[in-house]
Amino acid sequence: MIRQLSIFAENRKGAMNRITQILQDNGINMNTLVTNDSAEFGIIRMLVSDTEKASEALKEAGYMCHSDRVAAVEIDDACGSLNRLLGVISGGNINLDYIYVTYNSLSRLPVAILKCQDLPEVESFLRGRGYRTLERID
Repeated sequence: MIRQLSIFAENRKGAMNRITQILQDNGINMNTLVTNDSAEFGIIRMLVSDTEKASEALKEAGYMCHSDRVAAVEIDDACGSLNRLLGVISGGNINLDYIYVTYNSLSRLPVAILKCQDLPEVESFLRGRGYRTLERID
């Protein structure tokens, strides 16, 4: 499992720039970024080089954020790889809260980020079916 940072931010001009500036000022590298918006607020999910330091810096700047654990599962860079993973997950009766895909620059492979209940069991289940789970993304 890896740590993911979720930030709640107002949906307004310059909001992302302020967040990325805080990360830059604190020497934190952002590896992955996904945003979801609503009319007034958005949720920004990211994988960073130092989750705790990022969380502290953002909270100090007035942002509401938290970190939680997600599963990171490497998949082949080929047509149908994500579909095959989702088929295994469905066959295992696993309910996903959400999923997004990022990239591991070291292995040069896509990585599916999974948020679900019982992460240790899900990771064990997937490893038993030949998938590689990661403890960090580079």
